[in-house]
Amino acid sequence: MLILRSLLSNILFYINLSLWLVFAAFPALLLPRRYLHKVAIGWATSALWLMRITAGMRYEITGLENIPKGGLIVAAKHQSFWETFVLITLFPDPVFILKRELTRIPFFGWCLTKLEMIPVDRGGKARALAQVARRAKRELGERGRQLLIFPEGTRRAPGAPPAYKFGVAHLYGELSVPCVPVALNSGLYWPRRKFMRLPGTIRMEFLPPIPTGLPKAEFQRVVQEQIETASDRLLAQGRAELALLGLDPLAERR
Repeated sequence: MLILRSLLSNILFYINLSLWLVFAAFPALLLPRRYLHKVAIGWATSALWLMRITAGMRYEITGLENIPKGGLIVAAKHQSFWETFVLITLFPDPVFILKRELTRIPFFGWCLTKLEMIPVDRGGKARALAQVARRAKRELGERGRQLLIFPEGTRRAPGAPPAYKFGVAHLYGELSVPCVPVALNSGLYWPRRKFMRLPGTIRMEFLPPIPTGLPKAEFQRVVQEQIETASDRLLAQGRAELALLGLDPLAERR
């Protein structure tokens, strides 16, 4: 039954994505950016509903009161595709830092460009980081947008050793805005590069903002410590709930 539900969830997820791209996102490319953002929220909402009825995947988001108004950095743990679209629904004008290759995907990449996301050439290192910082200053300072970033740069399996890049600390120092750390356990239920979708409640937690003014090295330590500590707590909670169903993806992997 779990395999069949996962299969159905996967099929309907990508069918739903394709339909939204063709019949809503593509026409919205001709309209102001805010309309495409509304389309993205509509698609994300429908995707979450489909995952609930097909795979039994629910979600719970706490700590939204910790999000200050105005320009800020949102530094989130990255375990699954799930958080990449859920975060978009929670902010009035979000901007992601993402790898440039994504903008070259037909339809999907065009939407990212229209939404004015910030592409980065991961092979460019210092020069690319400087370009991203200049663009982010404009988006946050002049337009008051919210910068969404995954400090580890790519999805990490639940329980894997942290691999935080220095980019988030550099941006924190350059932008002079508060940073809200985000913990989650989505990788338990929607593992990276895995077919299975497990039933249960994905949890995402927004932690109190880190104020401006910390030295970059100190900020790097603090943001990693806060995200990892909270994510480990959510991971333990999720594993305990899955164990009651006779499921524990981490135990199976080991």
